[in-house]
Amino acid sequence: MNGDSSVVGRVGKLVHATRGPDGPGEVRVRIRGGTEIYLAWSAEPLPPGTSVLVVESRGARSVDVVPWSDLPGTQ
Repeated sequence: MNGDSSVVGRVGKLVHATRGPDGPGEVRVRIRGGTEIYLAWSAEPLPPGTSVLVVESRGARSVDVVPWSDLPGTQ
C-alpha cells in the first residue's frame, strides 16, 4: 500500500462523522507544519469533534482511526 506513514500515530479531530463500516468521515491532522484533511475510517460510527488516533494508512489520503483521549495532565 502506498500510504502516508508519517500520519500514523498522530492525533486528529473529526470534522465529519464516520459511519463505521458504512463509510468514512473526515479527520483534520496537524502534520508537516500545518493541517491536512484525510478520509477517516473507523470500526464504529464516531461523531464530529471526536479526538482520534490514526492507526493505519489505507493509501492516498485515507486512514483508519480509533477514539482517543489524552491522559490527564499531559496537555
